[in-house]
This record gives sequence, structure tokens and C-alpha cells, in this order.
Amino acid sequence: METTFTDPVVATAGSSDPAAPLVVLLHGRGSNEREILGLADRLPSGPAYAAVRAPIAEGGGYAWFANRGIGRPVAESLAGTMSWFRTWLDTVAPDGRPVVLVGFSGGAAFAGGLLLADPARFAGAAILYGTLPFDAGVPVAAGQLAGVPVFVAHGEQDRVIPPELLARTWQYLLAESGAAAHSRRDPGGHGITGQTLAELETWIRGLAAA
Repeated sequence: METTFTDPVVATAGSSDPAAPLVVLLHGRGSNEREILGLADRLPSGPAYAAVRAPIAEGGGYAWFANRGIGRPVAESLAGTMSWFRTWLDTVAPDGRPVVLVGFSGGAAFAGGLLLADPARFAGAAILYGTLPFDAGVPVAAGQLAGVPVFVAHGEQDRVIPPELLARTWQYLLAESGAAAHSRRDPGGHGITGQTLAELETWIRGLAAA
């Protein structure tokens, strides 16, 4: 299993102020940083945006971790890529700079892992159309995310993420984790809708102003 990675490839948008809130965009499995960077055009203009390319090549794109089935990371792989990511993050966001994670699909699982492992490090996280990385070495105790702002969106017709993982994620974030959760269920499938983006924009704007 791959355990060493090259330096991250990062695409940026928004503010160039090194003290501005940093919104980190995490793409889905098999995608890349350029695709998800397009979200920045629909999000608030004040923060800085950094779309990071996942470190594992897969299917013409990139992945955040090796998995043992869709939505089920291999614990050792997830630990390795989270460590790699945190090393990068510490260089661009030293203590005191707010950091918000926005992850889609596989990127949602990665964002969830980062948040669960170190909830005090982040100003909030958006878990979009994905699952938390259960049974993958990160803590999911009751109250683990007490007071942490979390935005969660699921598609009611999602046929990509196993339904039991979506249900478990929804239950944990809204009832067990203690997070300050904003939730949205879309009538569609595995894709970010305009209404979800509008609500995400408002949510990030609120965090940036806090």
C-alpha cells in the first residue's frame, strides 16, 4: 500500500490574503482539483479557496484513500493520506487561520475523517453526498463534534453511496455527534444541486463572518 506521496497539487481561487478564512475543496474519487474548484464561483467572495488533488492516482483521476468497498476506507490508507494532508495544511493555515472543509463524495469521507480526528482544528466542514469514514480508525463517539458547524447534504435517489452508510452518517451527524448541523435532503441523486450550493454559500458566509 502506498504510504509516501508527492507534494500536493493545489488550485486556488478567491482571496489572496494569507489571513483570510481558507475553504479547502476536496473532490470525489476519480476526479481532480480543477473540477471541484469551479464551486468557488458559486461561493462567497471573501474567503480563499484551495482545491487539493488527492494523492492516489485512480481511474484517470485521483482518490483520497484505498477502499474496501464504496465509502469504506482502508484504515491504514486513510491515516496515511490524512497525515500527508495535515502537513500541507499546517504550511498554509497556521494556528489562528480559520479552515473550512468542503468535501464531495469520496472527498466528503476524507473531510469527515479529518474533522473527526481533530475537530478543534476546523471552523466547520461540509459533507456533501457522501459518508463519514466509519470503521476506519477515526473516532465516532457520541459528542465527538460537539458544537462544530457541519453542513450535510444527501440525495434521496443516490445510487452511488450505499444507503446504509448514508443513513448512518445522517443519524450520527444530526443526533449523536453533537455537531451544530445544517442538513439538506435533495430529491435527486449523486450530484450537487443549485439549491444545495445556495444553502452552502449562505452557510460559509456565516462561518466567515463569525
